Amino acid sequence: MVILRKKVAALSETSLEGFALRARRAAGLHGVVNILVTTSAALRSLNRQFRGKDQATDVLSFPAAARTSRGRRGMAVAGEIAISADIAAQNAARFGHSPGAEVKILTLHGILHLAGFDHERDNGQMARKEIKLRRHLGLPIALIERTQRATPRTLKKRGKTRLSGTWRER
Repeated sequence: MVILRKKVAALSETSLEGFALRARRAAGLHGVVNILVTTSAALRSLNRQFRGKDQATDVLSFPAAARTSRGRRGMAVAGEIAISADIAAQNAARFGHSPGAEVKILTLHGILHLAGFDHERDNGQMARKEIKLRRHLGLPIALIERTQRATPRTLKKRGKTRLSGTWRER
């Protein structure tokens, strides 16, 4: 199920649900994925509540607590994804694609997390999978790929520092 609490130009709940289904299948993820597209304020609140970080973020993934979780129509639930429409619009403008494409990039990133990938610990496995799937799904440059292509100088300007081989917010 997709809920667009904050509208995104040229993106409907139906089209995002169809994309999520294709992405879920491509990632080998079984079960329903519920997606909420909302404001940065809502993502900040969720990030504070569940990760202890009092800042907005672009996407959060919440794996289902138990494999017995059931969604509508009795289907197994893989998890939930929350996306900031505000940050998606900013990223889209920065990288030269539509806000709808950015929401799909963030959806793919969230689906990979629900499938068990963790780019902070997997030595590039998630990045490689994300690149492969974004090409397969016809998306612009993927989230992890953008970060890896960024130079230390551009990331420093954006307030990020390199820690343990990955770039993190200061």
